[in-house]
Amino acid sequence: MTEKKPKGNLTPKIFIALAIIILVALAFTGLNYYRKYFVGNVNDEGFLLIRTGSEFGAVLDSVNLKVLVKDTASFREAAVNMNFPGKVKPGRYKLTKGMSNRRIINMLKAGNQEPVKLRFHNLRLKEDFAKYVSGQIEADSTSIIHLLNSENFVSKYGFNTENVYTMFLPNSYEMYWNTSADKFFKRMYDEYQKFWNSGRKTKAEAISLSPIQVSILAAIVDAEALHNDEMPTIAGLYLNRYKRGQRLQADPTVIFANRDFTIRRVLNKHLRTESEYNTYLHAGLPPGPIMMPSTSAVDAVLNFKKHSYIYMCAKEDFSGYHNFAVTQEEHSVNARKFQQALNQRNIKK
Repeated sequence: MTEKKPKGNLTPKIFIALAIIILVALAFTGLNYYRKYFVGNVNDEGFLLIRTGSEFGAVLDSVNLKVLVKDTASFREAAVNMNFPGKVKPGRYKLTKGMSNRRIINMLKAGNQEPVKLRFHNLRLKEDFAKYVSGQIEADSTSIIHLLNSENFVSKYGFNTENVYTMFLPNSYEMYWNTSADKFFKRMYDEYQKFWNSGRKTKAEAISLSPIQVSILAAIVDAEALHNDEMPTIAGLYLNRYKRGQRLQADPTVIFANRDFTIRRVLNKHLRTESEYNTYLHAGLPPGPIMMPSTSAVDAVLNFKKHSYIYMCAKEDFSGYHNFAVTQEEHSVNARKFQQALNQRNIKK
């Protein structure tokens, strides 16, 4: 008879196989976990915008997210596991290249958004201003214009709808993207109050003007002056006219009244345009600024140069400076020089 060999003990082999399977499973799970939370998932630097009132679904559908993040599925899984869906906060969040899901979600949950910087100056119309601001913060241009034109709203800050534009001082401001229209106004009013300190208010009182009136006059000075060093002289000229009760007769107000900002040569037909902003027809200051006055122009009015000039005319060399005069006769000579220079350059309108 053939002797049968005893069967080997399979138990150790089974344990080894199971151990290998478990180790592979653990390694796969660990690798998957690492990839989901710690591997870079941002293509390139950019900003994720989360609008006020947005829920998790809106964040996932965001065009910004789809462009910036390589794998939105892993982002979604990580976000759910980290309890982000119930903690969505609006804002403008900066994502950098190679950023992991874990870092992104922790930043979003904490609301650590990147502020925006608003830099505005020389904006002529409310519409221009609203369009610019709405391109920088969440509030849209319609909501901003609505408040600018709301008598009830602007009166809370001491303005009316004609002069409220004087509240906005050209500068660089830092604020969060998810700023609403009314919060934006409050911030600008706080900045306005800081600017109009006791020193500036005292200077305004000394020339018998309110801060609003100073800014309205400053807007005219700003529109007339191409060079800042000439602003105090121009401001002094208009103050001379204003104090004597003479019409300011400022060409920039006529251009504003005509709403034609392509005008380079103010003609008699332009002077006849009926408008409270036409200082050739109406004495005193216009009801509001013809543009957003710079802080340099405001300070030029407050620190105007004392002289006896009543008239001014652009220099015939087109340098941007002016010839000033005390008498009508002197002014007529200067005006003829400039008119001849315009004719030579064929500038008719």
